[in-house]
Amino acid sequence: MATTTAAQQRARAKADYDAYLAACPSRELLDRISDKWATLILCALGGGPHRPGVDGSGQPRPMRYSELSRRLAGVSQKMLTQTLRSLERDGLLTRTVTPTVPVTVTYELTDLGLSLHQAVRAIKTWAEAHMDDVLANRARYDDRPA
Repeated sequence: MATTTAAQQRARAKADYDAYLAACPSRELLDRISDKWATLILCALGGGPHRPGVDGSGQPRPMRYSELSRRLAGVSQKMLTQTLRSLERDGLLTRTVTPTVPVTVTYELTDLGLSLHQAVRAIKTWAEAHMDDVLANRARYDDRPA
């Protein structure tokens, strides 16, 4: 029986990722990135339209915690902190601490985060553009006879 190196085993495992399988680790990642707060954080840090305070370029830029908190109306401090830590752990954003008084902490998308930003921004844009259709369909569904 032929032996395989650790690199070969990792390459095979990567080739075997299939989110339809219960044991696939990509399911956990899908769970994380489909969370509304993760999606909105990625969109906010990635720039684009509907971004107050940007110089008009719509380019990604670092944001402070307080700025993210204001931008994401309704997010609790606990949820924002947990989501930022999870995204940092996955390598989607970086946290930079600047030793000022008081300490300045900024968050910025990594290259991996920027690549995901394109997909989640498209989903956010779709949801905003089709919300009236979804609400009308929900009303029709709820009004139909049982």
